[in-house]
Parts: sequence; C-alpha cells; structure tokens
Amino acid sequence: MSPTDTDKQAGDLLQYIDASPTPYHAVRETARRLTAAGYRALDERESWSLKPGDKVFVVRGDTSIAAFQLGTKPTDATGFRLVGSHTDSPNLRLKPNSPVNRHGYQQLGVEIYGGVLLHTWTDRDLSLAGRVVVLNNGRPQHYLVDFRRPLLRVPNLAIHLNRGVNTDGLKLNPQEHMVPVLGLESAGPAELRALLVEELAKEGVTAAADDLLGYDLCLYDVQPSTRSGLHGEFLHASRLDNLASCHTGLTALLSPGGPREATCGVVLYDHEECGSRSAQGAASPFLKDLLERIVQGHSDGRADAFHRSIRRSFLVSADMAHAVHPNYPSLHEPKHQPQLGGGPVIKTNVNQSYATDGESWAHFATLCREAGVTPQHFVTRTDLGCGSTIGPITAGQLGIRTVDVGNPMLSMHSIRELAAASDVARMVAVLTRFFA
Repeated sequence: MSPTDTDKQAGDLLQYIDASPTPYHAVRETARRLTAAGYRALDERESWSLKPGDKVFVVRGDTSIAAFQLGTKPTDATGFRLVGSHTDSPNLRLKPNSPVNRHGYQQLGVEIYGGVLLHTWTDRDLSLAGRVVVLNNGRPQHYLVDFRRPLLRVPNLAIHLNRGVNTDGLKLNPQEHMVPVLGLESAGPAELRALLVEELAKEGVTAAADDLLGYDLCLYDVQPSTRSGLHGEFLHASRLDNLASCHTGLTALLSPGGPREATCGVVLYDHEECGSRSAQGAASPFLKDLLERIVQGHSDGRADAFHRSIRRSFLVSADMAHAVHPNYPSLHEPKHQPQLGGGPVIKTNVNQSYATDGESWAHFATLCREAGVTPQHFVTRTDLGCGSTIGPITAGQLGIRTVDVGNPMLSMHSIRELAAASDVARMVAVLTRFFA
C-alpha cells in the first residue's frame, strides 16, 4: 500500500473510533456515513420495496446495524457477499442504582462488560457516554449523550500500601477495587440524573430528572486516538477490537465503483464480547431476518430461493487478531506468529472456535493475492485456550461458508490498544476486492 493510502485509511479509522465511544455512537456514526453515501434507512416494522442497485441499512436495538447494496442480479444467482464484525468492546458500565458514597468520596458503581483487562482502567481520565431514555410528550424517546470530558477515575493503590505489587502482580476485585471516583462529598452533591439532564440540554433536549426512565452508560478513556512510533507506524486507540474491523468493512462497502452484480453487505453486531446472546447479537435472527426479506424481493420468487442464495454466499468474519508479542514470544505458536504491519491474518482452530476451513482459507487467500496483499496465519498454542468470534455462530445458524480473519494487534482488551497503521489499508483493499 502507498504511504498516501496508509495515511488516509489510518486517519479515517482514528476519526471513526473517536466518534464512537460506545456501540450506540458507533452505530450512529456508521449510519451517518452510510446516509452521506446515499444509503437509506429501512424500518423492520414496515414493508419494504426493494429493487436492484438499492443501497439500504437497518438498525436494531440502537447498537447493531446492517447495510446492503443490492446487486444487479438476483440473490439466488449470485448469493450474498458479507462482512461481519461487532460494535462492542470490553468496558465498565454503570449499574442502575450507581451512586455510592464512601469515606468522603462520591463514586459510581459499575459492572464489568466482557473480558476487560482491569488494571489498564486504573489511573485513566474517564468519561461517560451512552443512551438515555426520556419521557417526552408521554412517550419514551432515546437520546445519546457523551460528556466528552474527564469525569471519573479509578485510582490505583500506592506502592507503599501494596509492597508486593511488582512481584506478585496487581490483584483487583471488580466489586471493591474498580469503583470510580466522581467527586468529593464536601464539594456538594453530584446527582447523576441532574448531570444527565444538563448534558441532554446541551444536545437541545429539555427534560426534568423525573423524566429519565432509564440509561445504558459506558465509561471510556477521553484520550484521543493517535499515531506513534519512529515513523508513525503504530496506532494507539481504545476499541480497536473491534471498531477497526467495523471500519474496514464499512469503508470497503462504500468504496467508489459502479453497480455490483452480487448483493454485498456488512453486519455489525452488538454483544460479541459477552456471548452474542441478545436480540441484536450474532446469535439472534437479525441477519437471517434481513437476508430472507431481501431474497423475497430480489430473487426468482421460488420457495427455495433463500436456501439457494445462502449456498452461493460467503461471509468474512472480521475480528482483530493477536500479533506476536516481543516480550512474551513463548506464548505464541512458533510457526504462526503474525507481525504488526504484516497484513491480514487468517485465523484457524480445528475445534471451530474460528469458522475457517481449507476452502474458505483458500478463497480469502485468493482475494489477498488479487489485491496485492500477503496474508498471515494465526493458530493458538496447542496447550492454550482459544477465543472465538461471530464467525462460528453465523456459520452455524445460516450454513454459510465463512472465513475468520482480522488485522494483527497487541494489548487486546486493554483500555489502550496497539495496531499498525499500514494494515488498515491492506484489509480495506482485500475487502474491496471481495465486494467487487
């Protein structure tokens, strides 16, 4: 990839991440980009009228989104070309009755969402963002909020009170030790509902504290995403896993070009980090529902059109991959050590933690060759467990051919993750070729 491509795609990714502190904001930013590119929103509660070449998207639950460009040929003739990723990342989320006053401090109780690398959340400048449900004209309305300023902090314990921390490791109890500090009791009360009312007012929403019916609020690090390294080769950001994959799939779908023969789409799910079992997760019928409705209006109309469409389809499950760690090389399989800046990683696990098989591996490797990109391979050590993705879930539900891939990264599930700037453009190039 040229330096211009690298700079353009890496810079756009960092803007996408900074605009997406929560899955709610990630879906809003994705919808904004789709709308700007001529896509129109569809409502699952309404009837649809679709025609070849249509560009459409659907949002479910405010945190999952799927977008499609309908092909010039029927789906039962070409199948679907799909990229699947997820909008959620491990983080801390507020409990319903979150205010806690202890020892002169005002704090907010949190739950741990997903596999958080807990110690990385200490001593960081944290803010709040998410969704608030407000009673407006007698009906519940959803609004997004983002405080965009340092508001909270999880203070570490001084080494003088934890002498063995550097030899024994930092041991954190999520219930006791991960309660962020909001303020001092002596400075006056800081009612969460009042803070939310103030923030809503900044967005032009007038509400009283009693009008707040519920909220889904996430903590996040306010430090902006950035490039680093001697030559700017690294990306430092929160939520690279997996907004980086959402971004590459979306960018490829929106790449310039004429009509496509096959119907192409991206589906960005919520709740991958906690098992995908929700109304809008990969274990839900979200994707199947959408594909069935598209086939109804974009096939020969025969009863078996959906099944024939699926058997001609292919899914790229895009989720970030583990690069070899220079300080812990022994934890990686010796013959499968992806490098930062080395290009997309094909992920394999014979026990189906990843959906890749020899056929789907070959298909993705061919796409890489056509795009001028060399793929890498990842397999966990035989004596270590393996994570999973939406790939096996979607493949198992639909019977669709699937490959699991992702760009390499370090510090996965840290509040601040690390990837290579050049890999963004490489993955975009391969997925653009896939959609061509």
